[in-house]
Order: sequence, then C-alpha cells, then structure tokens
Amino acid sequence: MLKELCHRYSKLTECDIEKLESISNVLSLISELVNADVFIDILTKDKNVAVVISEARRNLYSLYKDSVVGVFALRQNEPATLRTLNTGINTRDLKAITQENKTVKQNVVPIKNDENRIIGVLIMENDITDKVNHDINLEILTETSEQLNETLLSIKNTENKVALDNLNDALIIFNEKGSAVYANPIAEQLYKRLGYMDDICGMNFNNIVLNDTNFKEVISNQSLHIFEYEVGGFTLQIKYAVTKKNDKVTGIIMLIKDITEVKEKEKQLILKAVAIQEIHHRVKNNLQTVASILRLQSRMIDNIEVRELFNESINRVLSIAVTHEILAQNGVDDVDIQTILNKLRENILRNSLYPDKIIEIAIIGDSFKINSDKATSIALVVNELL
Repeated sequence: MLKELCHRYSKLTECDIEKLESISNVLSLISELVNADVFIDILTKDKNVAVVISEARRNLYSLYKDSVVGVFALRQNEPATLRTLNTGINTRDLKAITQENKTVKQNVVPIKNDENRIIGVLIMENDITDKVNHDINLEILTETSEQLNETLLSIKNTENKVALDNLNDALIIFNEKGSAVYANPIAEQLYKRLGYMDDICGMNFNNIVLNDTNFKEVISNQSLHIFEYEVGGFTLQIKYAVTKKNDKVTGIIMLIKDITEVKEKEKQLILKAVAIQEIHHRVKNNLQTVASILRLQSRMIDNIEVRELFNESINRVLSIAVTHEILAQNGVDDVDIQTILNKLRENILRNSLYPDKIIEIAIIGDSFKINSDKATSIALVVNELL
C-alpha cells in the first residue's frame, strides 16, 4: 500500500520509498513509546496537499475510528504537516484538524534521503484536550519489549535516527552491562538542566538513574516499572522496560517524561475544587440557618394561613440549599438531576405534609447532569409544583 501510494502521488525514487518503508516498519513501536497516533505523510504534486502513506494508531486510545492511509491532508487543516514538508523544519505542538474533524496537536519532523532532500514527514498526534493524562498503554509496551532493544539500537545507527531524536520525551537505552548506549536530544537537555556536565552516553545506569532504583533490581524484575520522582525542581515520570532477545536480557529502555507542569495544574485544580466545596458548604449552611430562623418565627404565629406562607418560604430556601449541599459534596459545577429531585421530595414529605396525610411522590426517568445555575432554577420550579 505504501509503495503504491508513493508511485501514484509522487515522483519518489525506489531508494526513497525503501527508506520510508523502513521507518514504517517501526511505526507501531514509536506510537507506543510516545503514546500518540503516528503517521507518515508525503507531499503530492500539489504543494498544498499531502497524503497519508502509513499509520500506527493506539489500539485502545486512538483519536481515529477508521484508517486514514490514502487520505489527503490539506494545508488549511494540517499546517504543521505542510510546513515541515515544504521547509524541512521541525514543528511542535501546532493545532490541526484531522480527517475525522477532531482538533489535535501535531509534532512533525522531516524524513530526508541520502541527498538530504525531504521525502516525507513523521507526524505524532495527541488530543488537544488531553492535558493531564498521558499514560502509555502498558500492556502493549510490555508485550513488545522483547523487540524494542534490537529495533531501537538499529534505528540509532541509521538515518532513521530522526524517529527517536524527535520524541517529546527523554529516551535512554542501556546495554546488558548497564552502560548507556544511546540518549536522544531531549534526554541530553534534561540531564544538562539537572547539572550533568558530561555526555550521558557511556555512563553507567547507576550514575544516571534519578531515584533509588538500581540496575540489578530492574533486570531481575523484568517487567515494566513506572515511578514519579521529584528532583531539581522537576517532577518526572520514569519508566523502565527490560528488553530481551531469544529470552536473553539485552538491556533496559528508560523513558522520562517531564510532568512538572501537569502536576502543578493538578495541584491548582485540587485547591480550586476544595475552595469551591468550602464555598458551597458555607452557602448551604447559611441557607439552612435562614430556614431555621423562619421556622422559629413561624411557630410564634397563630394564623394558619400566614404560617403556611412561612412554610412555603422555608421550602424555597431549602430547595436552593439542596443544590449547594450536593455541590459541596462533589466539588464540581455539575450535579445529578435525580439526586436533586430526591432531596426535594424528602424535604417536601418531611416539612410540608400533615402527619395524617399518606402521600407518595414517585420520580420516574433517566438521570443526567446539569450545571449549578440550572439546578437551582429547576429546584425552585419543582418545589412550587410539589
């Protein structure tokens, strides 16, 4: 399919096509490492149009329902792809619209032939709304770990090194003796920011490792390890995968993701959620205090009609308090409509009916989420109806 598309839409030579095929063969491994949908595109005879010639989609978390191999990419939808194809310059985190009309961010790197001419691009796509959770599909990575070492070591010694050099995460490969045999540019930059002055390639695992894990422990366990570690002002997610060939351990792959910004956002979200819960809790308490004062006042009134008016006002105040009570428990702005209605029913049955009246209130229907403003309005309306 790849060769057929290249012949149909481009004037690439057989050597160029073979180079693209060699990268295509490891596309699925790259996809698992970067936890992204990965594609190879080539430029068509129209400089504003590219075509997808190969893809590797995440099995469980792909942004695509169907294959897009053979589908065109237009400049107005994927500016990063066409920019890199035309200029040969790397493009990072640029918005794009997919063939299935989803908004993504693209990282694009050029693929060049032996004459340093651009023959295609490698595209890595992530959901633009995915700001916190970037976990790799661990099961698949574990299953393919036996193949990774041989594949990655072969890539690093060829012109296809571009695939690893442009990963967004730090990647270090160790041999069976624990010596670093490869580190991509992101890894080199990270360690320089951590104060390392020497080239990390050639260093021993125990000098590079950032937590209290040692090489023998990782090798003996032979499963995927995941750690979060704070060092030098960074919060890092570190993964170790033992690689094997013919049941013999051949080394370790170390993948490091800088999640400092993500963790800071998580802290801010937690603080915000706690503050929102506290606000709703206080509003609920104040409203219940108002209702209690009105109830005390109503007991001093002999006129039955006036007392009933007081009870109606009490129920209205409590109907608003119901929304804030639920919001105080959840810490989010959306509430479950059925929960609201059940609380209102309990209040009405408890506060508004005479003891000798046997009345049941049934709530029938599916539940759904509504925001706090709508919840308050609905609570008041339902209170009046009841």
